[in-house]
Amino acid sequence: MNFLGLWARGMTSRPNRRAMDSIAITNTPDSGRTGTGSVQYQLRQYAESTLGKASLHEAVLLPEGESLDEWVACHVVDFYNHINMLFMSVSHHCTDETCPRMCAGDGFNYFWRDGVTYREPTAMPANKYVGLLIKWIDAQLDDTSVFPVDMGQQFPHAFRAEVAPQILKRMLRVYAHLYWHHYPQICQVGLATMLNTSFTHFTLFVTKYKLVSDTELQAVKDVIKILA
Repeated sequence: MNFLGLWARGMTSRPNRRAMDSIAITNTPDSGRTGTGSVQYQLRQYAESTLGKASLHEAVLLPEGESLDEWVACHVVDFYNHINMLFMSVSHHCTDETCPRMCAGDGFNYFWRDGVTYREPTAMPANKYVGLLIKWIDAQLDDTSVFPVDMGQQFPHAFRAEVAPQILKRMLRVYAHLYWHHYPQICQVGLATMLNTSFTHFTLFVTKYKLVSDTELQAVKDVIKILA
């Protein structure tokens, strides 16, 4: 049963601290963009403090005087960490047998293409798709010409027009797959609240800055309505 089915039945969940502690988070970005002295760290602290005091609608607003490129980059890293942890928490349920294709229900199928190993859109099991996605995002986060680390270093010209939207579009597909195919398992490990909060934050952010198209959001439009 997916998210919508459980919601219709009125199912609720409670955070499970032990389950959260047992999740292994892998492939996290290096300290260059997350160290306590970095702009990235300071913006994350600002975002987290806002989440604690105001609504998610306010949390996505650009802090006065800050770079929009840096604000977008900060959120790309945070959403990456969220989907990585969330997927890892249920990855043993997402196998070649249970999820032979990367999809969101029967209406949305996703194909992998990276222009190198996979030059054409390729169907594959969901776990393989997500694994390739994580490595692909890692490579971009580690590329300082794409995600600058040094103060004063400029982001690429197409960062907000092409780079960030492509990453976020593919992240959305992971959220969609989790809601459609693994929501009961997310509830079982006590991460339903985290998933719902993270996804709401994600959708508010990408719609605010027009980083993901409405077409891509169709796979989760009902979830967005329920969580609004």
